[in-house]
Amino acid sequence: MFALLRKEISSFLSSIIGYSVITVFLLAMGLFLWVFPGNFNILDAGFASLETLFILAPWVFMFLIPAITMRSFAEEQRTGTIELLLTRPLSEWQIILAKYLAGFLLVIIALLPTLVYYFSLQSIGNPTGNVDSGGTWGSYIGLLFLGGSFVAIGLFSSSLTDNQIVSFILAFFLCFFCYAGFDSIGRLETFKSVDTIVLNLGINEHYSSMSRGVVDSRDLLYFLSFTLFFLALTRFRLLSRTW
Repeated sequence: MFALLRKEISSFLSSIIGYSVITVFLLAMGLFLWVFPGNFNILDAGFASLETLFILAPWVFMFLIPAITMRSFAEEQRTGTIELLLTRPLSEWQIILAKYLAGFLLVIIALLPTLVYYFSLQSIGNPTGNVDSGGTWGSYIGLLFLGGSFVAIGLFSSSLTDNQIVSFILAFFLCFFCYAGFDSIGRLETFKSVDTIVLNLGINEHYSSMSRGVVDSRDLLYFLSFTLFFLALTRFRLLSRTW
Protein backbone atom coordinates (compact mmCIF):
# COMPACT_ATOMS: atom_id res chain seq x y z
CA MET A 1 0.00 0.00 0.00
CA PHE A 2 2.76 2.43 0.95
CA ALA A 3 4.65 1.59 -2.25
CA LEU A 4 1.55 2.54 -4.24
CA LEU A 5 1.18 5.70 -2.15
CA ARG A 6 4.77 6.74 -2.93
CA LYS A 7 4.23 5.92 -6.60
CA GLU A 8 1.10 8.10 -6.78
CA ILE A 9 2.79 11.08 -5.12
CA SER A 10 5.97 10.83 -7.19
CA SER A 11 3.92 10.39 -10.37
CA PHE A 12 2.03 13.60 -9.66
CA LEU A 13 5.06 15.62 -8.61
CA SER A 14 7.13 14.39 -11.55
CA SER A 15 4.64 15.84 -14.04
CA ILE A 16 4.31 19.48 -15.00
CA ILE A 17 0.56 19.25 -14.34
CA GLY A 18 1.19 18.68 -10.65
CA TYR A 19 3.32 21.76 -10.15
CA SER A 20 1.08 23.80 -12.44
CA VAL A 21 -2.04 22.99 -10.40
CA ILE A 22 -0.38 23.92 -7.09
CA THR A 23 1.16 27.06 -8.60
CA VAL A 24 -2.17 28.21 -10.03
CA PHE A 25 -3.85 27.71 -6.65
CA LEU A 26 -1.22 29.70 -4.75
CA LEU A 27 -1.08 32.39 -7.44
CA ALA A 28 -4.87 32.80 -7.45
CA MET A 29 -5.00 33.02 -3.66
CA GLY A 30 -2.11 35.47 -3.51
CA LEU A 31 -3.53 37.78 -6.17
CA PHE A 32 -7.05 37.90 -4.75
CA LEU A 33 -5.93 38.32 -1.14
CA TRP A 34 -3.06 40.77 -1.55
CA VAL A 35 -2.99 42.35 -5.03
CA PHE A 36 -6.38 42.72 -6.69
CA PRO A 37 -8.44 45.52 -5.09
CA GLY A 38 -11.91 44.66 -3.88
CA ASN A 39 -13.83 42.86 -1.17
CA PHE A 40 -11.39 39.95 -1.03
CA ASN A 41 -8.26 42.06 -0.55
CA ILE A 42 -6.97 41.71 3.02
CA LEU A 43 -5.21 45.09 3.01
CA ASP A 44 -8.35 46.87 1.79
CA ALA A 45 -10.45 45.23 4.52
CA GLY A 46 -8.62 47.15 7.22
CA PHE A 47 -8.54 44.30 9.77
CA ALA A 48 -6.31 41.25 10.22
CA SER A 49 -8.40 38.29 9.10
CA LEU A 50 -7.97 35.37 6.71
CA GLU A 51 -11.72 35.02 6.23
CA THR A 52 -11.47 35.77 2.51
CA LEU A 53 -9.00 32.89 2.05
CA PHE A 54 -11.52 30.43 3.46
CA ILE A 55 -14.31 31.90 1.34
CA LEU A 56 -12.35 31.61 -1.90
CA ALA A 57 -10.46 28.35 -1.28
CA PRO A 58 -13.46 25.95 -1.64
CA TRP A 59 -14.27 27.41 -5.06
CA VAL A 60 -10.67 27.11 -6.20
CA PHE A 61 -10.56 23.56 -4.79
CA MET A 62 -13.41 22.67 -7.14
CA PHE A 63 -10.92 23.04 -9.98
CA LEU A 64 -7.72 22.08 -8.17
CA ILE A 65 -8.78 18.75 -6.67
CA PRO A 66 -10.51 17.30 -9.78
CA ALA A 67 -7.28 18.14 -11.64
CA ILE A 68 -5.33 16.20 -9.01
CA THR A 69 -7.59 13.14 -8.99
CA MET A 70 -8.74 12.95 -12.62
CA ARG A 71 -5.98 10.53 -13.63
CA SER A 72 -6.13 8.31 -10.51
CA PHE A 73 -8.22 5.52 -12.03
CA ALA A 74 -9.03 6.99 -15.46
CA GLU A 75 -5.41 6.68 -16.61
CA GLU A 76 -5.18 3.15 -15.21
CA GLN A 77 -8.27 2.16 -17.18
CA ARG A 78 -7.09 3.89 -20.36
CA THR A 79 -3.72 2.14 -20.35
CA GLY A 80 -5.11 -1.19 -19.16
CA THR A 81 -2.98 -1.27 -16.01
CA ILE A 82 -6.07 -1.34 -13.77
CA GLU A 83 -6.30 -5.13 -14.22
CA LEU A 84 -2.65 -5.49 -13.24
CA LEU A 85 -3.21 -3.29 -10.21
CA LEU A 86 -6.24 -5.30 -9.09
CA THR A 87 -4.29 -8.58 -9.34
CA ARG A 88 -1.60 -7.36 -6.95
CA PRO A 89 -1.68 -8.58 -3.32
CA LEU A 90 -3.66 -5.51 -2.33
CA SER A 91 -7.33 -5.28 -1.44
CA GLU A 92 -9.58 -2.78 -3.17
CA TRP A 93 -9.65 -0.73 0.04
CA GLN A 94 -5.84 -0.57 0.17
CA ILE A 95 -5.67 0.62 -3.45
CA ILE A 96 -8.36 3.24 -2.86
CA LEU A 97 -6.83 4.45 0.41
CA ALA A 98 -3.37 4.73 -1.18
CA LYS A 99 -4.73 6.90 -3.97
CA TYR A 100 -6.90 8.86 -1.54
CA LEU A 101 -4.03 9.59 0.84
CA ALA A 102 -1.83 10.63 -2.09
CA GLY A 103 -4.46 13.13 -3.23
CA PHE A 104 -5.04 14.37 0.31
CA LEU A 105 -1.30 14.87 0.92
CA LEU A 106 -1.08 16.94 -2.26
CA VAL A 107 -3.92 19.13 -0.97
CA ILE A 108 -1.93 19.64 2.24
CA ILE A 109 1.16 20.53 0.18
CA ALA A 110 -0.87 23.15 -1.68
CA LEU A 111 -2.22 24.61 1.58
CA LEU A 112 1.02 24.74 3.57
CA PRO A 113 2.45 27.85 1.83
CA THR A 114 -0.72 29.78 2.75
CA LEU A 115 0.41 29.65 6.39
CA VAL A 116 2.72 32.50 5.39
CA TYR A 117 -0.41 34.66 5.16
CA TYR A 118 -1.29 33.89 8.77
CA PHE A 119 2.14 34.80 10.10
CA SER A 120 2.20 37.91 7.88
CA LEU A 121 -1.09 39.07 9.38
CA GLN A 122 0.28 38.51 12.87
CA SER A 123 3.17 40.85 12.13
CA ILE A 124 1.11 43.62 10.51
CA GLY A 125 -1.82 43.48 12.92
CA ASN A 126 -2.47 46.39 15.27
CA PRO A 127 -1.41 45.54 17.88
CA THR A 128 1.03 42.90 16.62
CA GLY A 129 -0.46 39.43 16.86
CA ASN A 130 -4.05 40.68 16.82
CA VAL A 131 -5.42 37.79 14.76
CA ASP A 132 -8.33 35.47 15.51
CA SER A 133 -6.15 32.37 15.86
CA GLY A 134 -8.99 30.12 17.01
CA GLY A 135 -11.16 30.97 14.03
CA THR A 136 -8.20 30.67 11.65
CA TRP A 137 -7.12 27.22 12.79
CA GLY A 138 -10.73 26.04 12.90
CA SER A 139 -11.10 27.23 9.31
CA TYR A 140 -7.94 25.39 8.27
CA ILE A 141 -9.28 22.19 9.84
CA GLY A 142 -12.58 22.70 8.02
CA LEU A 143 -10.73 23.32 4.75
CA LEU A 144 -8.73 20.11 5.18
CA PHE A 145 -11.91 18.10 5.75
CA LEU A 146 -13.53 19.79 2.76
CA GLY A 147 -10.48 18.99 0.64
CA GLY A 148 -10.62 15.37 1.79
CA SER A 149 -14.28 15.18 0.77
CA PHE A 150 -13.49 16.60 -2.67
CA VAL A 151 -10.65 14.07 -3.10
CA ALA A 152 -13.11 11.23 -2.39
CA ILE A 153 -15.49 12.67 -5.00
CA GLY A 154 -12.63 12.98 -7.47
CA LEU A 155 -11.58 9.35 -7.01
CA PHE A 156 -15.13 8.14 -7.55
CA SER A 157 -15.45 10.25 -10.70
CA SER A 158 -12.13 8.92 -11.99
CA SER A 159 -13.26 5.33 -11.45
CA LEU A 160 -16.29 5.86 -13.71
CA THR A 161 -14.40 6.62 -16.92
CA ASP A 162 -11.13 6.13 -18.77
CA ASN A 163 -11.15 9.75 -19.99
CA GLN A 164 -9.40 12.26 -17.74
CA ILE A 165 -11.36 15.24 -19.09
CA VAL A 166 -14.68 13.52 -18.45
CA SER A 167 -13.45 12.62 -14.96
CA PHE A 168 -12.50 16.26 -14.31
CA ILE A 169 -15.87 17.61 -15.47
CA LEU A 170 -17.84 15.03 -13.51
CA ALA A 171 -15.81 15.65 -10.34
CA PHE A 172 -16.20 19.41 -10.70
CA PHE A 173 -19.98 19.09 -11.08
CA LEU A 174 -20.31 16.78 -8.06
CA CYS A 175 -18.07 19.01 -5.91
CA PHE A 176 -20.08 22.07 -6.91
CA PHE A 177 -23.41 20.39 -6.25
CA CYS A 178 -22.38 18.91 -2.89
CA TYR A 179 -20.94 22.25 -1.77
CA ALA A 180 -23.50 24.75 -3.07
CA GLY A 181 -26.34 22.72 -4.57
CA PHE A 182 -28.06 21.73 -1.35
CA ASP A 183 -28.02 25.37 -0.19
CA SER A 184 -29.87 26.40 -3.35
CA ILE A 185 -32.36 23.55 -3.06
CA GLY A 186 -32.98 24.27 0.63
CA ARG A 187 -33.97 27.85 -0.16
CA LEU A 188 -36.68 26.78 -2.60
CA GLU A 189 -40.22 27.32 -1.39
CA THR A 190 -40.99 23.64 -2.09
CA PHE A 191 -38.50 22.50 0.55
CA LYS A 192 -39.23 25.22 3.10
CA SER A 193 -40.62 22.72 5.63
CA VAL A 194 -37.47 20.58 5.51
CA ASP A 195 -34.92 23.26 4.65
CA THR A 196 -32.78 22.51 7.72
CA ILE A 197 -32.46 18.86 6.73
CA VAL A 198 -31.59 19.74 3.13
CA LEU A 199 -29.01 22.34 4.19
CA ASN A 200 -27.34 19.85 6.53
CA LEU A 201 -26.89 17.43 3.65
CA GLY A 202 -24.58 19.93 1.92
CA ILE A 203 -20.90 20.52 2.64
CA ASN A 204 -21.18 24.29 2.95
CA GLU A 205 -23.33 24.19 6.09
CA HIS A 206 -20.75 22.13 7.98
CA TYR A 207 -17.74 23.92 6.50
CA SER A 208 -19.20 27.31 7.47
CA SER A 209 -19.73 26.07 11.01
CA MET A 210 -16.08 25.01 11.33
CA SER A 211 -14.93 28.26 9.71
CA ARG A 212 -16.32 30.09 12.73
CA GLY A 213 -13.74 28.28 14.83
CA VAL A 214 -16.23 25.78 16.27
CA VAL A 215 -14.97 22.23 15.65
CA ASP A 216 -18.17 20.32 16.40
CA SER A 217 -18.18 16.52 16.52
CA ARG A 218 -21.30 16.52 14.33
CA ASP A 219 -19.43 18.34 11.57
CA LEU A 220 -16.47 15.98 11.88
CA LEU A 221 -18.80 12.98 11.70
CA TYR A 222 -20.48 14.45 8.61
CA PHE A 223 -17.20 14.89 6.74
CA LEU A 224 -15.94 11.43 7.71
CA SER A 225 -19.24 9.83 6.66
CA PHE A 226 -19.32 11.82 3.43
CA THR A 227 -15.77 10.79 2.53
CA LEU A 228 -16.37 7.15 3.42
CA PHE A 229 -19.56 7.12 1.32
CA PHE A 230 -17.76 8.17 -1.86
CA LEU A 231 -14.82 5.86 -1.15
CA ALA A 232 -17.31 3.01 -0.75
CA LEU A 233 -18.88 3.94 -4.09
CA THR A 234 -15.41 3.83 -5.63
CA ARG A 235 -14.83 0.35 -4.19
CA PHE A 236 -18.21 -0.79 -5.53
CA ARG A 237 -17.16 0.49 -8.96
CA LEU A 238 -13.88 -1.43 -8.81
CA LEU A 239 -15.63 -4.59 -7.69
CA SER A 240 -18.07 -4.30 -10.60
CA ARG A 241 -15.14 -4.71 -12.99
CA THR A 242 -14.51 -8.22 -11.67
CA TRP A 243 -18.10 -9.41 -11.96
